[in-house]
Amino acid sequence: MDLIRALEKQIEEGNGDTIGLKRTRNSLLNISARVPPEILGGIFAWCLVRETDRSFYPSSHFVGLQKGSYNFLLVCHHWFEVASRTPELWSFWGNTLRDWKRFHGRSGAAPIDLVLDGDRRDDLFDEPLRDAVRSRVMQGAIRQVHLRSNDCGILTSIISSLTPDDNSTQNENIESIVLGNGGFPSVDVSDFFIRSHLSKLRFLDLSGDFQFSSWDPLASRTTLLTTLDLSIHTTSIPTSAQLPTLTAAQLFSILTSNPGLQKLLLFDAALPDVADWSTSKVPLFDLKELSLSGQFRHLFGLLHRLMLPETLDELHLNGFNPTIEEILQTLVPYIRDYFTRDARFQDRPGFFTLFAPGSASISVNAAHDQTTAPQNPPCVIFSIALAVIPPPDVLGQLFIDLIAPTPREYVVFLDTNLDIKLSEELFLMMPSIETLRLSDAELSEGFLQPNPDGPHANRKLFPSLRSLYLEHVNLDDNNWDHLITYLAHQTSDGQIVSLEVLGDSPYMPPDVVDEVAGLVEEFTYHQNQEVDVRGSPLTCGYPTHEEDE
Repeated sequence: MDLIRALEKQIEEGNGDTIGLKRTRNSLLNISARVPPEILGGIFAWCLVRETDRSFYPSSHFVGLQKGSYNFLLVCHHWFEVASRTPELWSFWGNTLRDWKRFHGRSGAAPIDLVLDGDRRDDLFDEPLRDAVRSRVMQGAIRQVHLRSNDCGILTSIISSLTPDDNSTQNENIESIVLGNGGFPSVDVSDFFIRSHLSKLRFLDLSGDFQFSSWDPLASRTTLLTTLDLSIHTTSIPTSAQLPTLTAAQLFSILTSNPGLQKLLLFDAALPDVADWSTSKVPLFDLKELSLSGQFRHLFGLLHRLMLPETLDELHLNGFNPTIEEILQTLVPYIRDYFTRDARFQDRPGFFTLFAPGSASISVNAAHDQTTAPQNPPCVIFSIALAVIPPPDVLGQLFIDLIAPTPREYVVFLDTNLDIKLSEELFLMMPSIETLRLSDAELSEGFLQPNPDGPHANRKLFPSLRSLYLEHVNLDDNNWDHLITYLAHQTSDGQIVSLEVLGDSPYMPPDVVDEVAGLVEEFTYHQNQEVDVRGSPLTCGYPTHEEDE
């Protein structure tokens, strides 16, 4: 220790050969003298592991290596030599072709993660890189293939290099494949999938415009998929090799071959017409997340042929261009069946989100109070893109009809941009609402109060309300009187309410601010710039479990 201190003093004073002194000092440090090279190399490798590698599900977005990741190479000559002899450090060649050229020669026989996240137009997939990739294919030393680029020529060249050049099937050690392009021209991946065995493949994500000669290899050569994401489309000029339609029978075969799927996402072209679907159902009892987007009739035709577990955490259904009649005939019975079948909704469904412009959507989240709700409540989102937006009263009634099958008395959080004048019936079905968030609300006469001439004239629409959020409000007669009238009505019996006005809201004069603040427990008002007029600002957005409690 005394010798190390003496060396550090000489280095500090600039006496002698500084580089030589540092090397001598570093050689005396415990980390160099006592740790075997293979363990030290393992420490280096662990420090370079990206967060996406530590996750069970690979991410389709790559952050790459952070700046300074290889700074340990500069510590001392011994560390540099250890790192140079640790192939695992170089199993990730980087995110760009320029990175590939720097690192591809150092990885030895270590399995590599081949990642291209975007591209630079001045970089080429040249012959040395082609040879390096082909060598990896022959060695079976490729673990992940994640390629995203708008340069379809580069993608085609790389995928061609990954494809065995004989009739044998290889690539059996690949665990994850992510392919994404920007569309025209399409990328032909037929030979790659035909000649790749993929017996260890767990994660498959295809996003963009691709050519297949057949979908059959995905069924015959995959059995361990946990994630299948097909967000495919075809924008290129049709050719004889153009992506054939994924039939219901082929999708059935793929799903049946991979019963351990935990995440299934199918978008548009990957959602087949189920008219020829067999009467058999596919059991997907490990599924955690299901997202289907496409033609409304195809979506529900497929949905009714899947056996889903009660442990499903997320369900996203995005239907295109249905009629109102189709929605009510198809979606309402399914909602009723879903909530009846899943016991987790029988305790306390908490959150509803209802939005109208451009599309109709309804989302449900059962998470509220973890002391009473199940530990893994599902999140359910139904979105309907309507070809023609109906009149507001028709749309409002549609929402009421859609949520009619659900246990509305347990709803504690409601987020909507519906015209509140049309929502009295909806609100009365949800007496447990504690948090209400309104977007594009018009503050007019009778705001958030029952019809004075109706059967509920003397009731509060929100007897349990504790927090009110108003976003992008519109004023009737250019004054805030209707909001003040409502707050006086809501708090007349001592009920405690907090209020936040946010978004692009009209100017609120100081005397109105004072009057509103006197009616609520907490008041936060945002007008152009954030203005906290009383106490600490409320949390914007959805409340957390802790805030609810």
